[in-house]
Amino acid sequence: MTPRLHRLPNGVRVVTEAMPGLESASIGIWVGAGGRHESVEQNGIAHFLEHMAFKGTARRSALRIAEEIEDVGGYINAYTSREVTAYYARVLRDDVPLALDLISDIVLNPAFDEGEIETERGVILQEIGQALDTPDDIIFDWLQEAAYPEQPMGRTILGPSDRVRAFQRADFQAFTARHYAPHSMILSAAGAVDHDDICRMAEDLLGHLTPRPVPAPDPARFVGGEHRTVKDLEQAHLALGFAQPGYREDGIYAAQVFAGAMGGGMSSRLFQEAREKRGLCYTIFAQVGAYSDTGLLTVYAGTGAEDVAGLGALVVDELRRAADDMTEVEVARARAQMKAGMLMGLESPSSRAERLARVVAIWDRVPPLAEMIEKIDAVDARVLRDHAGALLGTEPALALYGPVEAAPTVGALRERLAA
Repeated sequence: MTPRLHRLPNGVRVVTEAMPGLESASIGIWVGAGGRHESVEQNGIAHFLEHMAFKGTARRSALRIAEEIEDVGGYINAYTSREVTAYYARVLRDDVPLALDLISDIVLNPAFDEGEIETERGVILQEIGQALDTPDDIIFDWLQEAAYPEQPMGRTILGPSDRVRAFQRADFQAFTARHYAPHSMILSAAGAVDHDDICRMAEDLLGHLTPRPVPAPDPARFVGGEHRTVKDLEQAHLALGFAQPGYREDGIYAAQVFAGAMGGGMSSRLFQEAREKRGLCYTIFAQVGAYSDTGLLTVYAGTGAEDVAGLGALVVDELRRAADDMTEVEVARARAQMKAGMLMGLESPSSRAERLARVVAIWDRVPPLAEMIEKIDAVDARVLRDHAGALLGTEPALALYGPVEAAPTVGALRERLAA
């Protein structure tokens, strides 16, 4: 199972990994055009565009798209993130040509039918409403906004309702013309695939695209601050964020191991202290999100109104304590969890195709797993104590939602962290 990478003359990258013994394959096109590539007037258009890809092309109606993939028992889907929009399918070996033809068609030739735009506009407005009604979903958008205020990186993927209501056919055409260029596209496939066959199909379907420059997104600047929305809910939701390295920096490995040790599982410090010992919450975790030029450590917890102040203080105290007494046993456990999660995730072709696209986007190559494991294993307790120490005195971002009148301010948490 050796990954192979090829670049078409126009700049489209093709990466594959055959997985012997499988009868299915996962294949997709990852486009480097997400939420952070939007102007403020375009906020939400990358996600809306993802929806419109399935609403018909010059060759296929929306119904025909669904029928063609389901006639062979396949599955097709897409997602939009802050840095990428992905279109992918899972099919049996013999149906890989159909899947690639279908995916390339919806990416390159969306019809943008006016009637379908109006229909899907309503769907997305419902999706926005659903997110607003889900506290442990919307709070992460608010944390992102507090961390990166007045920047593309801080805006929501779905966009505000007023923007979504205003998008027209010409807006979608302008966004794709600007960002859907060959150098922004990665065709990734894993499972029952043949590299040479995939490259030939890619040349036929994507090789005609004309190379053109793609504008780079504005650099992200972590600022920090606070978003607080008081509402009569059953729980007070708290999300605390700190600036972290981007995914091209070696420091990202320490950041990810640190998040695991602090709140990556039932044995983690925050879970043990906040839930098991003090009963302050049902859910608490820490995670790191990484981007090309920045990263974000997030600690999330939900608790009662009477406990939100104590829980906020506990989180900060545990971060401070980690700078002094993080142990080798904790670090070894967090490293093992990170490596196991990475390796277990590669047992499906979908996860493997996702990884291939992600690492090619980051490094323009596929680093061996052994190389990544070596960097994880290089993180020891001293490295994590230094990593925790670097957080002390920094400006955090804070998002609060629910009965949070008694919750500490971001300034109070910053002072406690530096004390």
